[in-house]
Amino acid sequence: MAEVLAIETIVSDPNVRGGRPVIAGTGIMVSDIAAYTNYQGMTPDELAAQLNLTLGQVHAALAYYYDHKAEIDAEIRANREEAEVLLGKLINE
Repeated sequence: MAEVLAIETIVSDPNVRGGRPVIAGTGIMVSDIAAYTNYQGMTPDELAAQLNLTLGQVHAALAYYYDHKAEIDAEIRANREEAEVLLGKLINE
């Protein structure tokens, strides 16, 4: 019988980033990793070096992202829209 092995690299805690999925032991959200990869073209090796993560942590975040793509993409869009609203308020002040 096959044994299911858990990878506990991605966690969700209501006290960390509002419960959004993050890399365990960090505040780095899965959506951050996905955004850097999809919109800035950063490779997993570049992300690991820049964010002081292991390559395994980056790949775990990407695996989680691809398994929950619609949800994480919606989070990225919401974050971008919120940033645009805040930037607009700063410009108009």
